Amino acid sequence: MLLSRSKLIRLFAFDVDGVMTDGGLYYTDSGEEFKRFNSLDGHGIKMLKASGVEVAIITGRTSKCVTARAKNLGIQHVYQGVENKLEAMVDLLDKLQLKRDDAAYMGDDVVDLCVMRQVGLSVSVPDSPQIVRENSAYVTQRRGGHGAVREACELIMSAQGTLDAQLAPYLK
Repeated sequence: MLLSRSKLIRLFAFDVDGVMTDGGLYYTDSGEEFKRFNSLDGHGIKMLKASGVEVAIITGRTSKCVTARAKNLGIQHVYQGVENKLEAMVDLLDKLQLKRDDAAYMGDDVVDLCVMRQVGLSVSVPDSPQIVRENSAYVTQRRGGHGAVREACELIMSAQGTLDAQLAPYLK
């Protein structure tokens, strides 16, 4: 079931806090927010995009560092400050002319369930609440912000037969 669902994915959308980061909210004394992103995750996203899968961010918070990270990774579809993540996903699917079964979403908390229960492939991290893990087709071995996104990207590429081609330039 996981393999067959993964083969269909044409869009992979990610939550940020707890998925692309460790979930911590870091503030400087002046009140500026910053986040810690994982470079392995970033390269996984770049390989996934290069394999032909669209990538998006859908997050409830708004942060300059998310905008910077998305730009760095070439992610064009960024939805920040979203109260209803399912509406954002539906909007994105309409723009890309995709069906819900063509999409994957990776989240880590109950606010993500509205999307996770409506897409072709739902992914979460091991430190998600039990209800989120129970509603996930796949729970990564790695924690959010510590390679979970990379693991999920490689799962998709492996199922679609594109992982070897993405890794080939590094194995010469």
